[in-house]
Amino acid sequence: MNEFEREVQSKNNDVIDSGKGFIFSFLFFFIIFFIGVIVKVIGS
Repeated sequence: MNEFEREVQSKNNDVIDSGKGFIFSFLFFFIIFFIGVIVKVIGS
């Protein structure tokens, strides 16, 4: 066992952390897309 396995900084589940990252990035790009759609509708 190496020193990184003995001294764990975060005991969170990696699946939950990666899920949060996926959801936040998906929401970010969805908001950017939605703003673009609104601008296109207003401009036409």
